[in-house]
Amino acid sequence: MRLARIVLTIIGVLMALIGLVWVGQGTGAFPYPASSFMINQSPWILRGVIVTIIGVAIVWASRRFLR
Repeated sequence: MRLARIVLTIIGVLMALIGLVWVGQGTGAFPYPASSFMINQSPWILRGVIVTIIGVAIVWASRRFLR
């Protein structure tokens, strides 16, 4: 159970970070790389928020239910 908790925590944190990068690129606040198709594209804001919420939920669930 301990290994599953660690793995799910890592996956959740990575998902949350990726989601935040997508939000940053979608809003234009993180325009890297400059040739990215995601910069200033509003669909990536919503997708990023969804991925971030799922990542945080995975971290929360792994901490709450895997003891």
